[in-house]
Amino acid sequence: MRKLRVGLLGCGGIGARHAGAVAELPKQMELVACCGRDAERTGAFAGDRAAAGYIDLDLMLQHERLDLVIATLPPFDRSGEIERVARAGVHLLVEKPIALDQQAADAMVAEVGRADVVAAIGFMYRFGDAVRRWKDADTGQVGLYAGAYHCNALHADWWREEAKSGGQILEQVIHQVDLIRHLMGEPDSVYARRANFAHHDTPGYDIEDISAIVFGWDDGRIATLNASNIAVPGVWHKEWAVYAERMTGRFTGWNDAVLTRTAGEAAVEEIAGPTDPFVAQLADVHRAITAGGAPAIPLSEGAASLRLALAARQSADERREIRLTR
Repeated sequence: MRKLRVGLLGCGGIGARHAGAVAELPKQMELVACCGRDAERTGAFAGDRAAAGYIDLDLMLQHERLDLVIATLPPFDRSGEIERVARAGVHLLVEKPIALDQQAADAMVAEVGRADVVAAIGFMYRFGDAVRRWKDADTGQVGLYAGAYHCNALHADWWREEAKSGGQILEQVIHQVDLIRHLMGEPDSVYARRANFAHHDTPGYDIEDISAIVFGWDDGRIATLNASNIAVPGVWHKEWAVYAERMTGRFTGWNDAVLTRTAGEAAVEEIAGPTDPFVAQLADVHRAITAGGAPAIPLSEGAASLRLALAARQSADERREIRLTR
């Protein structure tokens, strides 16, 4: 089995999560280098993982003979790095959101596509055991999706500024936006509302802390999402229910669900899977690089899910339904 040399671009919290996932695949890959903006912080981060530390991406690419770069830079802090990695012939796993506007997202996908590298987007919900079991089941067409995402944290300073994070819809809720696409396909319209309900006096906080989204299909199908940053402190609550022609699924996470057959002979299946979706995602990227073929979630999916999240935000700001084009 070919072992990949991995570089990490971005040494924050999500970077640490990916570094841990790499460590869970010792026969398939090894973290050999980390690149960040702050020399002291990057050196400490890399040293803790027995990797080389860099503050210059081009030097990391020149010196380390990398096979894969995991890009975890926050969305406002990207200025062509992902494209430079691809032009160097190095494969990519890019954290969401892919960009803060559609033009930048589409340009990234196009340029990376010309480089003939494997490029995946980090929508790890799709790798959960319960999600994959639903996709494999004979559910019939999904008619209704009802999802929720709730937390109560100030997060990093940049997360609170729409110009840097895009807001909660783009930075957090987009995971379930992507899941809706994965389970139901492309919607025809979106209507949303959002507001800063409880953080008017929090310095630098100009994004929504409550929101609701309705996606619609011309054949009558519906998907709803509600989210907040005013719920239980320290708890990240995410759940969704999926109602299809022959099955109902109630999910309390990507690995955990109760699936109930509603047509034919009644049956209930409880799923409590052990899969770490970050590890499963990296294993899939390894498979695509070493065996050939596309990753399960190519970079273009990042642009497609961003399009829906941006349309939801536009709908909320303009207080009108947005017709989606494909």
